[in-house]
Amino acid sequence: MNQNYISSLKSLLFVVSLLLIVTFRAGAQIPADDPHFGIIPAPASITKTSGTFVFSQLTQIKADNIKDRNVVFLKDFLLGNRHFNNKLSKYNPKIKSSKGTTLVLTGKGSATLPKEGYKIIINPHRITITGKGAGLFYGIQTFMQLFPVETSGTEKLPCMIIEDAPRFGYRGMMLDVSRHFFTVSQVKKVIELMAAYKLNNFHWHLVDGQGWRIEIKKYPKLTQVGAFRMQTTFGNNRDWPDSVSYGGYYTQDDIREVVKFAAARYINVIPEIEMPAHSEAALRAYPELRCEPPADSKVPAREINNIYCPTEETFTFLENVLTEVMELFPSKYIHIGGDEANKQPWKESAFCQALIKEKGLKDEHELQSYFIQRIEQFLNSKGRSIIGWDEILEGGLAPNATVMSWTGEEGGIAAARQKHNVIMTPQTTGNYFDHYQSGSPQEPVSFGRYAALDETYNYDPVSKELTPEEQQYVIGTQGNLWTEYVPTVAKLQYQILPRLFALSEVAWSKPENKDYTNFAEVRLAKHFARLEAMHYNYRVPTALPVIDTMVFGEQFTFAPKSVVPGAKIYYTLNGRDPLDTDWEYASPVTIRVPLNEKREFKTRVITPTGRRSIATRILMVNRALIPPANYKANKSGLSCKLIKNTFTVPDQLDYATAPDSAIADKLNAESFKKDNPHFGLVFNGYINIPADGAYNFTQASYTDTQLFIDGEKITEDENALPLAKGFHKIKVKYIYNAPVPVPGSYRVRQTPLRIFMTPPGTVIKKELDAAMLFN
Repeated sequence: MNQNYISSLKSLLFVVSLLLIVTFRAGAQIPADDPHFGIIPAPASITKTSGTFVFSQLTQIKADNIKDRNVVFLKDFLLGNRHFNNKLSKYNPKIKSSKGTTLVLTGKGSATLPKEGYKIIINPHRITITGKGAGLFYGIQTFMQLFPVETSGTEKLPCMIIEDAPRFGYRGMMLDVSRHFFTVSQVKKVIELMAAYKLNNFHWHLVDGQGWRIEIKKYPKLTQVGAFRMQTTFGNNRDWPDSVSYGGYYTQDDIREVVKFAAARYINVIPEIEMPAHSEAALRAYPELRCEPPADSKVPAREINNIYCPTEETFTFLENVLTEVMELFPSKYIHIGGDEANKQPWKESAFCQALIKEKGLKDEHELQSYFIQRIEQFLNSKGRSIIGWDEILEGGLAPNATVMSWTGEEGGIAAARQKHNVIMTPQTTGNYFDHYQSGSPQEPVSFGRYAALDETYNYDPVSKELTPEEQQYVIGTQGNLWTEYVPTVAKLQYQILPRLFALSEVAWSKPENKDYTNFAEVRLAKHFARLEAMHYNYRVPTALPVIDTMVFGEQFTFAPKSVVPGAKIYYTLNGRDPLDTDWEYASPVTIRVPLNEKREFKTRVITPTGRRSIATRILMVNRALIPPANYKANKSGLSCKLIKNTFTVPDQLDYATAPDSAIADKLNAESFKKDNPHFGLVFNGYINIPADGAYNFTQASYTDTQLFIDGEKITEDENALPLAKGFHKIKVKYIYNAPVPVPGSYRVRQTPLRIFMTPPGTVIKKELDAAMLFN
């Protein structure tokens, strides 16, 4: 074996082993000097002072108004959760406090606080929570978080001063109950979580193609017919028997109950009534509201039944529906959807084409704008305002509309520049809680891409592309849970927790107070313990920061940890996912790997109530650096062959011939998709490796894309190689078939050709760029 490679590999082994020991250190104690005292979301300002307040049964509670709902809320918490039945009396600041300890709840002095702001002063004998309305409520929520999870006869609280107020006025969470229905009690649990973490807008997605969930007395068939469906399937996921009807709806009394429950917790409920598209449920009930297609129409029946025809009959129907909706919801905002409208039925409709001509509209996009603006005028006349998804920008934005930017940030940026209020909730930044929480195949079936906890946490809703004046139109942010793949309340809770905690800190806390390491490794501990105690389901964090990785060396030391109090970690070395019958982790594990062999180290966290994390896997390989190729041409780009045909797997490209090849300056397939609905690409050339080390490669798709380095195939299980400095052969195979819309799921995206490389000594992956590729 070449001694230079051995020397380089030994240096690499030392670095990798050191990194593993540091990164996977044993579970740390929660620091006593945590600057946020475990509070989520992080308050604006906390000043620690000397001393301790001892809360007990003898602590007196004094309030401006002992019947105030906030006071009653706290009294119920202390009695039901802490078993304290404290004496409650009216607060008079002129009367000197008696001996013992006192908790004061007051609005006196709140006039100088920001909207929804509060102040807490804890000294050894007295706690004062100052705030008014929502501000006092949020102060109480923060105070409640200071208590330990376990109960006892007395509770010691550190002395401090907290001054706090939200960054954004709009702090939202959306729950879709159309795709899968959730009961009133299950919805209330979501609202309780929102209130505990200072979110103040519950966006209730009540209407979509799969189910109409709100009783409208003038149109009873909306729930008699539209609230139920057969053959419940989304994509290739079937979770209900075809022969059994699926559905459910809320009576108007149910709606009132939820709205009242939310209002008691200072949460505004915003109903969403979808239009003009996502309307199959309504059109199943009232098919006369759809556009009648011509006899030779090629539009699938599903698309015809997906969009209202903009007739006067339709507008009368929608105005009648919205009138009943407004009677149930006091919210200033009514969400009218406006997204993903396939306008082909309008293109084929003689009525729509005549209406476009009559109104002097340019096309179907402007017809949608006309539709939205008519609805907006009606709602404005009733003192309400509309929110719509960012597609309402198409054809011109309604004058007073608020835009909810979901496809990315672009719609929100455009709306802010037009001086419209914007709620940032992009599906590309961790705000979509229906996405997978990691790239692991062990995650329960979910939608599309994945949004890890750190991605949700690190998002900033205020785009740097906006000027300071334009940034003022970003009024808040929101997390969304679409429920195509969420049939149960256990899955609902798994999808939103702990991402809801991260969302709350994005929406409430100052950016300079955010610290992901402190959030994820310190403060989450108590909140997971609370979830355990309340028997909520949640995604248990893994014992190692990477779920599936490959490392090179001859000796490794691992010290996995769990942030969940009381959790146990189990591990295996035999390639099987750990169970609670396997080795329980107690102290750092050192593993030696013989030359040219492999070993696997897998871990799993099991919490005190039996909840389990997904298993992590580290593949350890002891092999020499792969020497570089004898290449010196330095010609930029890769050889590229285009094969115009339909392929189902990239392996089929090995048996296909291309008429000729060209030089591509980068790995990209987008330019070919414009003129080719089906094709395959084969790239060949060299990649320049800047230094000796272990390089990790990942792909956007492992089904449409194959990557080979020096003839070795990169797979999801084995995605790294020890490469010596210099040029190495690279080959990429990619197939593309134009996506076909899947019934019941609109947000279908074809995976692009993207390949990433993570250099040694870092966890930051970079997409392969032109500067690295040669032919």
